[in-house]
Amino acid sequence: MPGGRLTQQERQQIALGLADGLAYAEIARRLDRPTSTVTREVMRNGGPTAYRADLAHRATERRAHRRRKAAPRDPNTPPQAHGRDAEAVREYEETFTTVFMQSGLPKMTARALASLYTTDTGSLTAAELAGRLQVSPASVSKAVTFLESQGLIRRERDERRRERYVVDDEVMYQSTMASARSTAHLGEIARQGVGILGPGTPAAVRLENIARFVDFVSESIARAADQAREILHTKPETISDGAT
Repeated sequence: MPGGRLTQQERQQIALGLADGLAYAEIARRLDRPTSTVTREVMRNGGPTAYRADLAHRATERRAHRRRKAAPRDPNTPPQAHGRDAEAVREYEETFTTVFMQSGLPKMTARALASLYTTDTGSLTAAELAGRLQVSPASVSKAVTFLESQGLIRRERDERRRERYVVDDEVMYQSTMASARSTAHLGEIARQGVGILGPGTPAAVRLENIARFVDFVSESIARAADQAREILHTKPETISDGAT
């Protein structure tokens, strides 16, 4: 399996594969590369609909040039936890950020959420976020306010009375349920239009089909979230307590 950076020819093959509607795994198989390499390459360079081989290649060259010119790392900077590769972690955070941006989050908000998800503690203060992202506290404040309003993070105070922003299993569950409720609301609104536009008319039939579809989807999401919460998030000590 070839290693090292992707070549320009490989990037062109990725672009052709995306245009043909191939899955990342199939593109990776044809390149004899890990699927994660292709996924990361596409997501950090515009996503599957906007990926351009020439632009991606130039962007990679610019990033490599910036790293070569970067000042030496402060010797007092602590090493990555668990022996992690700092560069690999940074690239992964970029990929995670791109995924969040494609789901509709603004860039700074996406960066903040990616930072929270990639910390071992699952929580950071505003000052810690500002330091990690190298941005102003005002930028962090705006990002976390939006994330909290969407139920994507929660706010709590630590033992030093500092506000911390948290992501965990419960936040993911609540966010998923909020999404299910939003989808269900769309179904309710669509069904209201049936009576207004006249049952049996083409427009009303279309709205009724939309309502039935989103009803099924929202109920399935909520049911799956409840099952996942019960099965996947069960703590080992809970099982032990119940087994006595």
